[in-house]
Amino acid sequence: MAFLFAAPEFLTQSAADLAGIGSMLNEAAVAAAAPTTAVAAAGADEVSAAIAALFSGHAQAYQVLSAQAAQFHQQFVQTMAGAGSTYAATEAFNAAQSVPQDFLGVINAPTQALLGRPLIGDGANGGPGQNGGGGGGGGGGGGERGGKEQGGGGGGGRGGGGGAGL
Repeated sequence: MAFLFAAPEFLTQSAADLAGIGSMLNEAAVAAAAPTTAVAAAGADEVSAAIAALFSGHAQAYQVLSAQAAQFHQQFVQTMAGAGSTYAATEAFNAAQSVPQDFLGVINAPTQALLGRPLIGDGANGGPGQNGGGGGGGGGGGGERGGKEQGGGGGGGRGGGGGAGL
């Protein structure tokens, strides 16, 4: 599994820096709009008028694209700022989740060392042969030895179990 490491404070700072860049680009586009979209013809001939119209058309297309880029940039800045907040909230939540587990580790350590099992379990059943686990399977029953009847073995946990009488 791949892990992603992110520093929320860097994401937030990057969003602020990007917002500043977007503001400067927007100011430049607004300042360039008037002189570039209405270019006057250099002469009275039709070639000069066509060239001026061509440049004005390109400037208007640039202004449309610039507005679209500014909108995308604003959405990107909002996404970056939101990601920084989300990562910070997730980190705080994860840190809060580890506190109960750490607390259980402190409580269970002495019991685990003495008995081999935690005092407060994890909810899983113990395995066969462990305290709290089911015994071995097999049928119970008694047997005879030397003509004397001995008591049979008892049940030993989940699978029945038992031993042979001696």
